[in-house]
Amino acid sequence: MNNQSSRLPGFYKRPQAERAALIAQWAALSGSDLAALNAGLDPSIAENMIENVIGVYGFPVGIATNFLINDRDYLIPMVIEEPSVVAAVSNAAKLFREGGGFHTSSDEPVMIGQIQVLDLPDLQAAADAILSHKAELMAEADRVGGSIVKHGGGARDIEVRPIAESSVGPMLIVHLLMDTRDAMGANAINTAVEHLTPRIEQLTGGRVNLRILSNLTDRRKARAEGRIPAAELTTETLAGADAVDAIVEAGAFAEVDPYRATTHNKGIMNGVDAVVIATGNDWRAVEAGAHAYAARDGQYRSLTRWWKDDQGDLRGSIELPLALGIVGGATRVHPVAGIALRILGIENARQLSEIAAAVGLAQNLAAIRALATVGIQQGHMRMHARQLALAAGAQGELVARVVQAMIDEGQIRLERAKALVHEWTTQ
Repeated sequence: MNNQSSRLPGFYKRPQAERAALIAQWAALSGSDLAALNAGLDPSIAENMIENVIGVYGFPVGIATNFLINDRDYLIPMVIEEPSVVAAVSNAAKLFREGGGFHTSSDEPVMIGQIQVLDLPDLQAAADAILSHKAELMAEADRVGGSIVKHGGGARDIEVRPIAESSVGPMLIVHLLMDTRDAMGANAINTAVEHLTPRIEQLTGGRVNLRILSNLTDRRKARAEGRIPAAELTTETLAGADAVDAIVEAGAFAEVDPYRATTHNKGIMNGVDAVVIATGNDWRAVEAGAHAYAARDGQYRSLTRWWKDDQGDLRGSIELPLALGIVGGATRVHPVAGIALRILGIENARQLSEIAAAVGLAQNLAAIRALATVGIQQGHMRMHARQLALAAGAQGELVARVVQAMIDEGQIRLERAKALVHEWTTQ
């Protein structure tokens, strides 16, 4: 376990090489590791990851600081192209740190495999037949479980969902619940449900069509919560107690209104996705599961909850499905994903999911605090100005000069950035 502190004051002010050196010390990275961070994905590896490869596409790898999770310090690798996210989440983590940090938990890593059975002579009899042979089916699934079973995972249950009416007639949905340990588990689940198909057809007298995992992994949720002392939320124009009330009101907006909840949850996923991508996991599966879970009661709602406690401090919590792995897939193929896992210093997949949940909660605080107090644009537009300066062709020290000029003028636009670059490079 790393006993160093994730509080790195002024980290953002250091040159990139110094920041990388500090992270190398934190995670005992080698020179080749640092080279891999700068080089990204080698084309020869990319050639074997997907089809029709013509090159590679790089995103920045940033480090979020200040995270204290379950009394342990973490530096969080984040892969994202959107400005202000890493800075905002680091600042939010500092606020949570003042209240004791994040406290997290997670479910066992149970995934769901679905088998669709059609053309059934008797829907209820088919469901009963499956349930009466549950132990046999679970044992059969474990026969193809491979290393997951060897590491203590495997089939945990069989469930049935009779659907009496659909556009193609009655169908029976059979769920295989499988503990996939430190793997995300897609390949294991898909192998198992395909293996069960012939026996399912024998037992039900029906015809199996689809057999595949579900990305609504609501048996594999992660949770994080924390406290921010009201005094830490004080600004030049707003008392801490008033800031608490404003943030709680903003959270309530997202709890009841799907239009606001969509943007609210997008901000959460800014943080979650950046961790998921950095560690080589499937961010599309995570997104699908999170948004489906947000609509589980029939209305799309916030994934977080914010309230004021009896001491007047701000409390926040998050719960969402997070099927993440630390073995298999891109986590072991992409060199930067492996480095990210080493920086995190985690021991299992559940720990990774809890970290991602904490980052999502921190990111949500950063966004709604800005919205409810100074407005979202104040910090974001400064970062946006940097992107515009780069897009206009600014390099080196000229970037900061162009950014400051646009901010001072209140004209943060690409056309103005181009004009400034042209003026100062042709003098």
